[in-house]
Amino acid sequence: MFVSALPSDGVPTQRQRAVGRVSFAAAALNGRTRPMQIEESGSMRIRLPKGEGTGLDAVLVNTAGGIACGDRFTVEVEARSGASVTVATPAAEKVYRSDGPVSKLSVKLTAGARAQLDWLPQETILFDEARLDRQLEATIAEDARLTLLEAVVFGREARAEHIANGLFIDRWRIRRGSRLVYADTLRLCGPIADLLQKPSIGKGARAIATLIHVAPDAEARLELVREQLSSRQGCDAAASAWNGLLAVRFCAVSIEALRAAMCPFLLAFRGEPLPRVWLS
Repeated sequence: MFVSALPSDGVPTQRQRAVGRVSFAAAALNGRTRPMQIEESGSMRIRLPKGEGTGLDAVLVNTAGGIACGDRFTVEVEARSGASVTVATPAAEKVYRSDGPVSKLSVKLTAGARAQLDWLPQETILFDEARLDRQLEATIAEDARLTLLEAVVFGREARAEHIANGLFIDRWRIRRGSRLVYADTLRLCGPIADLLQKPSIGKGARAIATLIHVAPDAEARLELVREQLSSRQGCDAAASAWNGLLAVRFCAVSIEALRAAMCPFLLAFRGEPLPRVWLS
């Protein structure tokens, strides 16, 4: 007897989607930051290459090779009291087209007393018809230091691709002590390329980035940061400070223009080399 594995007419195809989770914690021991807890499941992995300093570099790897329709990923990183952790990715994360389901990525960051946590993934590239709902939540101590940088590229410029349609939701929530100090939600739905052409949204941009720095001296660095944001062709940038944090936004016509402005700034701002995986 023959039994068909194909769905009957009118029944949507049920795909096997990628589900991944990483939970990682580090602590300061004898003047150096050491890994204390690592949990991995599904397609998410974390790698800890040897570094020369006292801090710890962590590299997130998605073995699924990208994000497709309906995938679910969760990342949790904790820098315990006195620890110094930098998290990066080895390459750009690609979000492929979807025929309906929305992919979800949840990031939870925690920094304890006197800890430093830098979240520095490489850019996220959205393909045409991509559908992504991303949420980032950070909770830090009053005297902790947190630096977040996220860059998004709309369409593959090398293939002259524009996002004729898609969905991108990006929610950020940052709490310092018990107080909410930053809340931001970006929602682009429908003809994203057309929306980005509007002066009030993107003014023709195809790549954007946001840097948020929360620290006891964050607001005091505003004028110096504005001096460091030298104007570069094809990329606009501006900075503001309030609520104990510093915010910098980049808006560029291409990923090349974005990186040309963003990388030198990040190098000067942190006073440290860029993550090694950025240069590989």
